[in-house]
Amino acid sequence: MDGIFIIEQLLNGLGYGLMLFLIAAGLTLIFGIMDTMNLAHGSMFMVGAYVAARVHAVSGSFLTGVVAGVAATVVLAALLELAIIRRLYRRDHLAQVIATFGIILIADDAVKAIWGAAPIMASMPASLAGPVTLMPGLPYPAYRLLLLVAGLLVALGLYLLVNRTRMGMLVRAGASNRIMAEFMGVRVSHVFSFVFALGAALAALAGALMGPISAVQIGMGESILIPSLVVVVIGGIGSIRGAFIAALIVGFIDTAGRAFLAPAFKLVMPPAVAADLGAALAGVAVYVFMAVVLAIKPAGLFSARA
Repeated sequence: MDGIFIIEQLLNGLGYGLMLFLIAAGLTLIFGIMDTMNLAHGSMFMVGAYVAARVHAVSGSFLTGVVAGVAATVVLAALLELAIIRRLYRRDHLAQVIATFGIILIADDAVKAIWGAAPIMASMPASLAGPVTLMPGLPYPAYRLLLLVAGLLVALGLYLLVNRTRMGMLVRAGASNRIMAEFMGVRVSHVFSFVFALGAALAALAGALMGPISAVQIGMGESILIPSLVVVVIGGIGSIRGAFIAALIVGFIDTAGRAFLAPAFKLVMPPAVAADLGAALAGVAVYVFMAVVLAIKPAGLFSARA
């Protein structure tokens, strides 16, 4: 194990953390501003991945696939917000959980009916299929570098949107004190619709980008939802900055656990068992870190409601 391997794993952790941030940012805004538990957020991730993969396969253009995946998911999210989610704003969290869990089941069955039950592997652009030499002895997949750049650019764009625009001011006001924002004349229903669509767009973008490096399959939204919720809790509900920092921390912890624990376990157990145990303990480490953060700061690292 040398310095090159460590740098490679740091880049992998950064990439995973940035993709988690895209999902968690929308989730923390929806919960922080709308006070709505949206378990179907992961379904937006799945729909974006499926649409992007299929459009890319038909059109031959990766960019067209990504745009189509995001656009289709935003339209779906707008319809869901208008038909279902809007009716849950004044309901308790249990009702929201039950309703959005129902959306998950419907989304999974709809995807199965349209594209089949078998997982698909989205193809990546041919120009990004090979490695890029970052430094002597360190080749790194070009597509993963694209994920890093895209994640950082979206994070910067989201920061500017939230902190440098009027809509961002309204979003921050709603996250800090929704009732006061209503008294100040903010059209909260419009802000809610914008936030829900924005969150869906970010989740769909993450799904479209992660498709070529992971299997696009039914249930992938539920798998990514749990670590995204952990990021939201650690970072603080409603805080974009908290979601960004927490996502990077979770990404590094998970990647480090998988990269460094598994080789150590291989010395005393079969490789397959060592790999599974390393991945499991990496997940445990994330939850332990969350517990420590909540013990010290119950509202999270940077809660917008603190």
